[in-house]
Amino acid sequence: MSDHDHDHEPAGHDAEGAGGHSGHAHGVAADADRWWLTIALTLIAVFMCAEVVVGVIANSLALISDAAHMLTDVASIVLALVAMKLAARPAKGHYTYGLKRVEILSAQANGLTLLLLSVWLAYESVHRLISPPDVTGGLVLATALVGVAVNLAATWSISKANRISMNVEGAYQHILTDLFGFIATAIAGLIVLTTGFARADAIASLLVVVLMLKAGYGLVRDSARVFLEAAPAGVDPDALGDRLADQDAVVEIHDLHVWQITSGQNALSAHVLVTPGSDCHAIRRDLQQLLADEYRIGHATLQVDHAGDDTTSLLQITDDRGAGRDGHCEDAHGPIHTPGPHDH
Repeated sequence: MSDHDHDHEPAGHDAEGAGGHSGHAHGVAADADRWWLTIALTLIAVFMCAEVVVGVIANSLALISDAAHMLTDVASIVLALVAMKLAARPAKGHYTYGLKRVEILSAQANGLTLLLLSVWLAYESVHRLISPPDVTGGLVLATALVGVAVNLAATWSISKANRISMNVEGAYQHILTDLFGFIATAIAGLIVLTTGFARADAIASLLVVVLMLKAGYGLVRDSARVFLEAAPAGVDPDALGDRLADQDAVVEIHDLHVWQITSGQNALSAHVLVTPGSDCHAIRRDLQQLLADEYRIGHATLQVDHAGDDTTSLLQITDDRGAGRDGHCEDAHGPIHTPGPHDH
């Protein structure tokens, strides 16, 4: 797809759509990052299969729970690779943003899978605390130590990739969780081997469940924020609106919406009223530059209008919807931002 500029400035100033595309990243790079993800995927998948076999032989729920968690890691990396491929497709037809949110969908699926697995493993762990089976401590310890080494290698591999993608970051956090889980499992295996305390295996499994719940909840929460088009983490829409309203020649900001298209790609739209006679094109460019520099918002669509000559009456806001303000946006969405102190 050829590079081209979509910064079209109409002859008038009634509606200025601005689609500045500078200053933002669109996820992981297609070549090097895919290579690092594939290395991590291979390491985890091979070890996961071996761990299931050893866990059944050793009768260790801790090892099986670790393997179940690793299964979600495999799924998260596979989905990240698929999402990278789909996200690279150009936007066309009904998908005006392309398929960039596929990675958010897969992140949510990963989170839900983690939560469901944690419920099953918690049930099994409590059952084994009540009636502990015989556990082969030596096999558990040896397998867990190998798991620590494998997870260290996989974590290092994914850390080399660009973790701006929610999927890549989610996979990275999952593998870190696995690393902690294997450490707990190794300790449990050592306890079983030296003391014969079989319940240590179930206790270690419960620790893994806690880590799975934390990781799953985080993925579901973050992906849900994107789907519900909440403001990006760390961005306060009210403070942002006030910041824009305080710029020179800006009279009012309303219909302000800020959301996340996908990982690392934020967007904003707003209606901007400026003082009569001011250069609305220059003001729009300045506002876009501010958004890119201070808020990392590269996709900003600003509708810029000149306020009426009677700006005093314009600023007399009669209700939360902004009705009756010189005919501008009689059904404005959200709070209205004006220069100086004001209520939202």
